[in-house]
Amino acid sequence: MRICVAGAYGAFGQKHLDALASIGGVEVTSIMGPTKAKIEALAAERGIGHAATTLEACLARDDVDAVILSTPTGLHAKQAIACMRAGKHVLIEIPMADSLKGSQAIVRVQRETGCVAMAGQVRRFNPSHQWIHNKIEAGELTLQQLDVQTYFFRRTNTNAKGEPRSWTDHLLWHHACHTVDLFQYQTGGQAVEAYGLQGPPHPELGIAMDMSIGLKAASGAICTLSLSFNNDGPLGTYFRYICDKGTYLARYDDLYDGYDKQIDLSDVAVSSNGIELIDREFISAINEGRTPNGDVADVLSAMETLDRIERSFS
Repeated sequence: MRICVAGAYGAFGQKHLDALASIGGVEVTSIMGPTKAKIEALAAERGIGHAATTLEACLARDDVDAVILSTPTGLHAKQAIACMRAGKHVLIEIPMADSLKGSQAIVRVQRETGCVAMAGQVRRFNPSHQWIHNKIEAGELTLQQLDVQTYFFRRTNTNAKGEPRSWTDHLLWHHACHTVDLFQYQTGGQAVEAYGLQGPPHPELGIAMDMSIGLKAASGAICTLSLSFNNDGPLGTYFRYICDKGTYLARYDDLYDGYDKQIDLSDVAVSSNGIELIDREFISAINEGRTPNGDVADVLSAMETLDRIERSFS
């Protein structure tokens, strides 16, 4: 499998490069980034044969079978469609688009081309959430409430590496997308109720810096999600699963019970790295000619819910 990583110089592009290095039968043959000197230096450092500053240059190559997009969110829909039109399978870092319209266009082109198109909904693959999902599927747990906090300190436009960002991140269409998709995945269907509240917009970035979201599943389970770019404290996302038989705290790839005792996840998946696991699923789906977990058509319902939430803002 010959792969291009677009947006390779960014924080998550490099996470994908690290993950792909752990997967057999895979070669990164091309990388793309907006700055010529930086992307060529990264290619030399990683031993990658081709580097370019445009996606078009990568898509024109015969030695690229599939593309991982770790590019700015606003480019995802256009770039994913370009990949599929070029006959390349595509894995789109979360979110697959920054609007319902863009998401629908991706799904439409995937159906037209037959390419594998997967949204990088990493929470489906983190071993902590997989463990919970397996218990729910086996009938051993019933989810009653999912309580989630997504907190960052981003009063300036910086990325996960603390470097200036050329585009604006979004609490709803990026960070809430993780939890909305996860809640629907864990409850087995689209939320029957969804609403949101948002704080005042940032005077320069033009986005809400604080947000609250509520969801309800057909089963009656509810989700409460708090998000902030104003948080001056521990950063990241923390999940509390309140179930009929126990409470569980998920912190990325780790899981604890309600009394903060860590749960052994060593037998859940072949890796403890969620990014590696989504890359493995993408590659396996292509090799096996099947629909991946996280197929764009499957994730579309989460994007529909985000659109409903956006329209609920007053």
